[in-house]
Amino acid sequence: MIIDGKDSKTKSQSKSRPSSPRRSRSSKVTPPSASLVDGELAVTEREGSSAITSLFEDLQVSQDSSPNPRSFPYSVKQQCWEKAEKVKGRDPDRWRRDAVGNIVFRKLVGCPGCLCHDYDHIIPYSKGGKSTLENCQVLQATVNRSKGNRTELSRADLIQKSSYCRVSAYGNVHHGEDSGYIY
Repeated sequence: MIIDGKDSKTKSQSKSRPSSPRRSRSSKVTPPSASLVDGELAVTEREGSSAITSLFEDLQVSQDSSPNPRSFPYSVKQQCWEKAEKVKGRDPDRWRRDAVGNIVFRKLVGCPGCLCHDYDHIIPYSKGGKSTLENCQVLQATVNRSKGNRTELSRADLIQKSSYCRVSAYGNVHHGEDSGYIY
């Protein structure tokens, strides 16, 4: 469609947006600045900013920098992988056995497959377990999810929760009938 010799599409695109109200340089308000000094919140007020400064009055700074995170730090995961049992004839940087004997692949973390694993808290975090190497184990992801935060499960119980997975000598993966995976 042509309007006044111009394409309407071009005309609608060339419409300007409403501009923000202009302030004169003399009325410019500088907001307060805040910084953390020795665990104390220091607020620097500037002229006309007392209303904004009141926003900082009830702000509290936590001293707890989470000395026990819920997830394992990267370095602990690396060491946990190293302490897991190696699989004979396989690259130890890629393949390990979990705490109940399932073969897992290093790069498959947190997925539901039979080769996937999690870094598990032996004593669950929810029951006071720490995110330390001593409390970390490599565990097949399906086993870890069925374990949850229970500590009363035996090794035999955990083995029953395992996803069946057979790895051939050539690296082919054969899943159990109920796994639903097609490769």
